[in-house]
Amino acid sequence: MAKFEIKDGVAIIPEGTTEIEQSAFEDCSSLKSVTIPNSVTSIGGWAFCGCHKLTSVTIPNSVTKIGEKAFNDCPKLTSVTIPNGVTKIGERAFDDCPRLTSVTIPNSVTSIGDNAFCYCTKLTSVTIPNSVTEIGDGAFSYCEGLTSVVIPESVKKIGAEVFSHCEGLTSIVIPEGVTEIGDSAFSYC
Repeated sequence: MAKFEIKDGVAIIPEGTTEIEQSAFEDCSSLKSVTIPNSVTSIGGWAFCGCHKLTSVTIPNSVTKIGEKAFNDCPKLTSVTIPNGVTKIGERAFDDCPRLTSVTIPNSVTSIGDNAFCYCTKLTSVTIPNSVTEIGDGAFSYCEGLTSVVIPESVKKIGAEVFSHCEGLTSIVIPEGVTEIGDSAFSYC
């Protein structure tokens, strides 16, 4: 297990670390930013969950997995770029990040987990790449700032409540190849 330290609000993760394990920084009240070294390939579940002062994170291209609730309940996180190489965004990975305004999802992602961006109320822009085949239940629910979404041709399944309570949503494009739209997918829009 790697040793981590927080100095002046910055997480110091040593080069050579390959995994940020489950709950590694969970509820660290002083953590403001983190730069993850290129040696890291996996961010475990709950790794940064509840870091209420975390405003920025740099995720390197070496990361292939963002675990369940990895950045859940980070109310000051404003933007995130998910690197090429990540294939799945875990369940509730960025749930309850109300200041998150934009997210870039790379072409390597094939699955967006359940509630991945739920309660990201300030999220105004999201680009879903043509590599995504499944959008999990509630993935963007309560994203009140979203105004339009284009679902790519690659998506076959839109989960339940995916865009429920997206009150600002005025335009959505659903491709012909979608074979399943879950219950209440667009309720309360």
